[in-house]
Amino acid sequence: MRKDQRSMKEESQKMQSPCLEEVSQGCLHGCCPSPFLNQHEPQTKASKPRNSSAACRRDFASKTTSSIFPNTQFTNHESLPSMQDSFAEFTKAYPQYSDTYRVDQIRSREYYHLSFSDHTCLDYLGIGLFSYSQLQKQECPKYRIASSSFPVPPESPPPVLDIPFFGVSYKPGNLKTQLLHGGVASEFESVIRKRIMSFLNVSENDYSMVFTANKTSAFKLVAESYPFQSNRKLLTVYDYESEAIEAMSNSSEKNGAKVMSAEFSWPRLRLQSSKLRNMLVSKEKKKKKKRRGLFVFPLHSRMTGARYPYLWMSIAEENGWHVLIDSCALGPKDMDSFGLSLFRPDFLICSFYKVFGENPSGFACLFAKKSTIPVLETSSTSGIIGLIPSQKLFRAVTESPGTDTEVEYLASQSGRIEKGKTTYEIQHEEIVEKLKGIEMSEVSESDKGIEMECRGLDEVDSLGLVTISNRARCLINWLVSALLKLQHPNTNGTPLVRIYGPKVKFDRGPAIAFNVFDWKGEKIEPVLVQKLADRSNISLSYGFLHHIWFADKYQEEKEKVIERRNNEADGNKGKDKSDMGIAVVTAALGFLANFQDIYKLWAFIAQFLDADFVEKERWRYTSLNQKTIEVL
Repeated sequence: MRKDQRSMKEESQKMQSPCLEEVSQGCLHGCCPSPFLNQHEPQTKASKPRNSSAACRRDFASKTTSSIFPNTQFTNHESLPSMQDSFAEFTKAYPQYSDTYRVDQIRSREYYHLSFSDHTCLDYLGIGLFSYSQLQKQECPKYRIASSSFPVPPESPPPVLDIPFFGVSYKPGNLKTQLLHGGVASEFESVIRKRIMSFLNVSENDYSMVFTANKTSAFKLVAESYPFQSNRKLLTVYDYESEAIEAMSNSSEKNGAKVMSAEFSWPRLRLQSSKLRNMLVSKEKKKKKKRRGLFVFPLHSRMTGARYPYLWMSIAEENGWHVLIDSCALGPKDMDSFGLSLFRPDFLICSFYKVFGENPSGFACLFAKKSTIPVLETSSTSGIIGLIPSQKLFRAVTESPGTDTEVEYLASQSGRIEKGKTTYEIQHEEIVEKLKGIEMSEVSESDKGIEMECRGLDEVDSLGLVTISNRARCLINWLVSALLKLQHPNTNGTPLVRIYGPKVKFDRGPAIAFNVFDWKGEKIEPVLVQKLADRSNISLSYGFLHHIWFADKYQEEKEKVIERRNNEADGNKGKDKSDMGIAVVTAALGFLANFQDIYKLWAFIAQFLDADFVEKERWRYTSLNQKTIEVL
């Protein structure tokens, strides 16, 4: 290991927050589902000295690998062990998994529609999945959950519109003014703001916050307000293509910024530490006090699950960068391990997608450190929103049809609003009809309403960081191990799946990027894998890994794996390098994920071991007069 890399690693370990250290040492206290605890030894604290956290991390990968289907390769999907047998082996490998039983209780009590619909949601992170009580009520006997890749089937009756507990309205003005002075806010909005800041451990004394329409709006707001004319650089750390970061980069370039990105080494996609350090560290010591630009840092990759050392934030701050932390991909309670008492970024962005509201809606939050706000410019921006109490929302619908932005938002909540006058008029009639007979006194900004609105946050708070982290660690590492056990028959060990980024690892995130290959070694298109998964009631995502660096010894492999992104709509002919990368399938485990979810994904992927699986699916659906997958 090079000297600079070794010193960075040592510094990083020293700078971990106390909470993160507690989670890292969870296995030492018996709360981490560790596969290498000897079940036959007496379970007494005095009988066995504690190992160090470093030793626990080193041993985790080897012990997990030796516990999950040891010395076994599966070449036929029909030869997979049953879910019951697999779970029995899983609990032997991770005996402390049973300590997370409270998650299963919450899932069965509040999210029982997941079992009712037999649907597996692996296309979201954090607390993005909404509970059944937050769903809009259905008056049809057959119900199937909708997700980003699995819409309500067209043959199902349209859902009856239910009025959300709140709506949003867009606020005029600029970001700087809103952060400094705020504006008129309802009691409801103030309570929600305080609840979120408490949930994220963000101090109101140090930070101001605005609600934004979504994550992309939040990033774009910062880009439009940041003084790139004087602080010229924008440096990002993303191993995947992000719509929000792309929007931020485009806006920053228009404002005079030089956009740069960290790179990730093939084949493990590890962060290129030396290159990132060179971009961050000022070469001219005299100019250290001058601000160099904006450093945008995610705490981990939402696609590959790679986690990045907090040390980079300190290096950036020491060298005159403003720091923006992207916490949108963090799991519930992960901010507890972040330690805002040690690291105080200038900006923090988080997303609450479909968390708040009985008819689930969502938004993003943009936090700015109060001492940083004065450096922002007062340019006009858009994307800041306010939360509308139910009374105002109802009044807007009944009094101002088709004109108020509040009504437009409300109409969009059913998911059936389209461009065009006819669709909108029908939508509004449904809203008005639903409002008939409703007494305004029945819906108010009561404590009960706030409690229902924040139920998702309360559930996560009740579980705590250690329980959620340990559960995710067990599930994601089992899934990685199981996928790597799949090999094509009658080949020289040709693997079915290739995983990008970290594999079995103690501190990896609960997300995985992979591709499926046929027996000839040719990649099956990720969009095809996703759509076939939809047919099996599994929601996956697909994305694009980029900024990949290949050493000279991997140049031949680079020609085989690297591909050009389909970028016809952009017309970005001058950015060939940024268009090169790898399209991948992605799966992410939310805090409610259980063993059945990951086993179901494993069994689905194993079907590709059948060389004719894709063709069989095509003809099966054609014979049933169902729409075939376009890419076939």
